[in-house]
Amino acid sequence: MTTIHYREIVRNGCLEAEIIDENHIFDLKNFAQACGQSPEWVLQLLEYEILPARNESRIHQFFADELVRARRAYRLQRDFEASLSAVAMMMDLIDEVQTLRKQVRHSHLTQS
Repeated sequence: MTTIHYREIVRNGCLEAEIIDENHIFDLKNFAQACGQSPEWVLQLLEYEILPARNESRIHQFFADELVRARRAYRLQRDFEASLSAVAMMMDLIDEVQTLRKQVRHSHLTQS
């Protein structure tokens, strides 16, 4: 399965979509814009460990795969009117389910 990352930006009332290389690095401002959120919201994702921890030299650098995670966090926050601590717990549970599903698929493939 191929995953294509993209971002949608509204400029001058027009919606533009841009395909993003998964190795593309965003700064804080552009990452927040791609998420449709404020830089402060993105920093809260780091604080609640919704986005992976960073070393000091990389504190404001983000990759395309983190964009997908941040957007998921926003949808959970919006749809369930959840706090970021609740979103962090939901994201952990989603990650765990995905890991378990991969293990089950792998065990079925090796048993065949």
